Amino acid sequence: MTRHGKNCTAGAVYTYHEKRKDTAASGYGTQSVRLGKDAIKDFDCCCLSLQPCQDPVVTPDGYLYEKQAILEYILHQKTEIAKKMKAYEKQKQALKSTNQLESKSEERQRVERFKTSENSIVSKPINPFTSGQKKESEASSSGEASTASPAPSSSQSLPSFWIPSLTPESKPTLLKKPSKAVLCPMSGRPIKMNDLIPVNFTPLDSSLDRVALLNRQERYVCAVTRDALGNSVPCVVLRPSGTVVTQECVEKLIKKDMTDPVSGAKLTERDIVPLQRGGTGFAGSGVDLRAKEARPVMQA
Repeated sequence: MTRHGKNCTAGAVYTYHEKRKDTAASGYGTQSVRLGKDAIKDFDCCCLSLQPCQDPVVTPDGYLYEKQAILEYILHQKTEIAKKMKAYEKQKQALKSTNQLESKSEERQRVERFKTSENSIVSKPINPFTSGQKKESEASSSGEASTASPAPSSSQSLPSFWIPSLTPESKPTLLKKPSKAVLCPMSGRPIKMNDLIPVNFTPLDSSLDRVALLNRQERYVCAVTRDALGNSVPCVVLRPSGTVVTQECVEKLIKKDMTDPVSGAKLTERDIVPLQRGGTGFAGSGVDLRAKEARPVMQA
């Protein structure tokens, strides 16, 4: 017998490879891909532009951004919040005017009902012998009318979708009051310009220019121990000087006297900001390396 390839159509079963191939070609079903090292952001790259930072700043949560990119993001978010607040105030004024009109119409209806009840008051004396006969005749006529005309069913009172005058209308969606706080795109917590901390990376070779430095795989080192920095090395930013050192250096050297080795300033636990880094391509790095794309599913 000849060997059959993966695309063989003479098989009696629907193989897993054929199923995955048809799923990818049809555009239906959830796709899942295992990310490699090339698809992971480096520790010195901006979380917005995904490019190596030229003027890096870090948030108190440890997310690194290019200063220009994060400032443009904050200004854009403030503009969007101002637009949403303006639309909310406009809706608030419209609802206020609508409520005033409804209250005026209710008051007008109350006055009309009062006038009607006042006009129906009888000032002449009522004959007790004739009033009873009138009531009986009115009751008999109303009973005949009720038996002659059946009660309308609930389906007759429903609006029609084909007659324009009876088509049901959807109420406009009410806007919620927007929050004035600008949220960090990575952590989702409020972020301010004053909270951004400038970062000073120590280059591996100070004689290299920026282009030559970016072409190297190992670009920066710890300012104290001169160990190479990367996604596999936990890093820390010291707030007073913005210096980047390794977590091991902090545990073994800096925490003994809590002094910044560059500026000499006293440190607190708040001044030690762990730098958020990407994964290494291995599953044990603590980063979810499985990317999923949810697409429509064809069901029989």
